[in-house]
Amino acid sequence: MSEQENMGGARRAMPTAISRRHALATGAAALSAPFIARPAFAASRNLRILCWEGYAEPEWLDPFKEEFDADVSISYAGSVDEMFAKMQGSQGADFDLISVDTSGFDRYIGAGLIAPLDLAKIPNSANLSPAFQDLPVLMRDGKQYGIPFAWGSLPLVYDKAQFDAAPESWEVMWDPANAGKLIALDDANNSVTLAAMVLGLDDPFNLTDAQFDMVKEKLIAQKRLLLTYFAGFDEGVNIFANSGVKAMFSMGEPQVAGLRDLGVDAAMAIPSEGAIGWLDCWEVSAGAEDVDLAYAWVNACLSKEVGTILSDDKSYGNAVNEEANTRNGFTYADQLVFLEAPEDFDKRVTVWNEVKAAL
Repeated sequence: MSEQENMGGARRAMPTAISRRHALATGAAALSAPFIARPAFAASRNLRILCWEGYAEPEWLDPFKEEFDADVSISYAGSVDEMFAKMQGSQGADFDLISVDTSGFDRYIGAGLIAPLDLAKIPNSANLSPAFQDLPVLMRDGKQYGIPFAWGSLPLVYDKAQFDAAPESWEVMWDPANAGKLIALDDANNSVTLAAMVLGLDDPFNLTDAQFDMVKEKLIAQKRLLLTYFAGFDEGVNIFANSGVKAMFSMGEPQVAGLRDLGVDAAMAIPSEGAIGWLDCWEVSAGAEDVDLAYAWVNACLSKEVGTILSDDKSYGNAVNEEANTRNGFTYADQLVFLEAPEDFDKRVTVWNEVKAAL
């Protein structure tokens, strides 16, 4: 078990990563230079992005818009299921770019929703840290479909004031003593994966029918103890802070910072069973209207300046600046079970819906 109470050590408190509505005063000025040397596009272009909160921040969004004289429309997803539904609804035609983690590649590629990448159009891909280069999980039939951007975990987040010590097991989320004081992420794939990990199943991404039954039973048992499920960073933080919650299956490290901003003495833990690790990538939609502008955005996001801000100010691990990762405490990747494509995503959604409908 590894407790991550101060990811940046004594150097700094956890940043206000959950409040993604204000830029640092010097952010745009500091990042204007990395965007200047690129070819100019025609005026009034529009880039449509579907992503997670924190991935299109003013610190790099504003200089991008200025350099390319472009409008950028941002749509935020509250869960992986919602993101897929939005893409599937228009066969990708509503968006130029999305940010999907590695577990979703088979699903999106199979549905024809994302296009192979041309790395020659992403010169900043040379900045990728060795750990994020040449990843087989990004490849299908010799073609690369995504490029790493941010990584982290779905840790156990808890209120230190309500525990004598950091919880050592995820079973705290199944402890009747905590009934009505627990919340969990409303996410089919991740919930099934975590339950499989807690049950000690060998491969949480490839379950047999019998194992699905075990997972379903485990999740229904948890549901009976939960205050509620949540979707989205802010919703989870607000419910936790305003309802006396003790612990949650969280959406990620930034929720610790959000809780601290609301007065909760929050911390995160990687329990003995491990935690789910995620690697979010940028993908070009198969329905992209302005492909060149989409590539320009991906290239801008892979600058080391953006990587630094992503870790220093937003509490995410980044894919291009290892020094920033180290000083911010993103050193526990070896305790994570990184997401893979599941055996049957639709079945996981069906099981999850049955869990939520259970009495």
